[in-house]
This record gives sequence, C-alpha cells and structure tokens, in this order.
Amino acid sequence: MPVQPPPSALAGSLGFFDRLGLFDVLLPFLLVFTVVYAILEKTKVYGTEKAKVDGKLMDIPRKNLNAMTAFVMAFFVVASSQLVAIINQTLAHTVLVLILLLCFMMLVGAMHTGKEEFSLEKYKGWKTTFMILIFIAIIMIFLNAIGWLDWAYWYLLGNWNGTVVSSIGLVVIIIVAIVWVTHDRGSGSEDKSEA
Repeated sequence: MPVQPPPSALAGSLGFFDRLGLFDVLLPFLLVFTVVYAILEKTKVYGTEKAKVDGKLMDIPRKNLNAMTAFVMAFFVVASSQLVAIINQTLAHTVLVLILLLCFMMLVGAMHTGKEEFSLEKYKGWKTTFMILIFIAIIMIFLNAIGWLDWAYWYLLGNWNGTVVSSIGLVVIIIVAIVWVTHDRGSGSEDKSEA
C-alpha cells in the first residue's frame, strides 16, 4: 500500500478555519452585512441627517440605522443553515461561470489580430447574448441551490409527452418569433425610411 503524504500546512489551516466556522458563519455574515449595508446606504431608505463633512453641511444617510438593520439581517441569515448552504453553493457555481467566461474571452483574445484593443462594444449582438446567457446561468444556479431545478427536471422528464410541456414549448417559440419579427434592425432601417 502506498504511503500517503502528510497534508500540507495550508490544507491543515483551511481545515482549522472550517472547524472554527469561518466558512459557515463569519464569511456569510460579512457578505450579507456588506451587501445589505451598501444597498441601504445607496437607497437612503431610512432618510438622511445633516452632518458636517469637510466643513460643509451635507445630507448623509443614517449610518447607525443602516448598520443595525444590516447587522440583524446578517445574523438572521447566519442563523439559518439552509440559507448559508444556498449562499455557499450559489457563490461557488457563479465563480465557475465567471471562470468559464474568462476562459472564453482568453480564447477570443488569442484569435484577435492585436492591431487594436478588443472590445465587445463593437459586437453588440455578442454582448447581449452573453448577458442573457449569464443571467440564465445564474437563475439556473440559484434554482439548483434551492432544489427547484431537480423538481422541474423530473417533472419535465415524467411529463414530456404531456400538454403542459408542449404548451410551454409553444409559448417559448411564439415569444422568440415575436421578438425576432419586431426586433429593430438598427440604423439601416432608419436610412431607408428617410430616403
């Protein structure tokens, strides 16, 4: 039987942090607190108060209320192990989608001539397609994390010949056809109408 090498010091420290609760308590708490606090600061839900900033009287968000609300919401999320598991799974899979996108962009960049900087701004159709595909991927990742994707898959598999699935397919085809027919073709159609 081959001798197993001892685990590395870094792997041991990650195991220690896992047992300590870093990945299940502290990091999800910090993530939820930061996101909720940033949203409350940006939207100014609790209103503003007058304060001197650099000698000027300005309206600033109520930081104490925003911080307390974000703190409580982060604790509620951490208290639910199901929500923490959903956050961990969703973020891990979203990073995989990001890595896949970066790999694709590296391949596109390798095939680019290099005479000018590559930008998706020139290819509006590609940019829109990527945005739609990434949005669908994130929705699918979230549905998988909460367990609804398995249910939908098995329902579709069991009722493939049923009227519900064929109706959904027909509605999707009709929506795609309507979008394709009514899609504005750009500046070419404007030039023809002006002439």
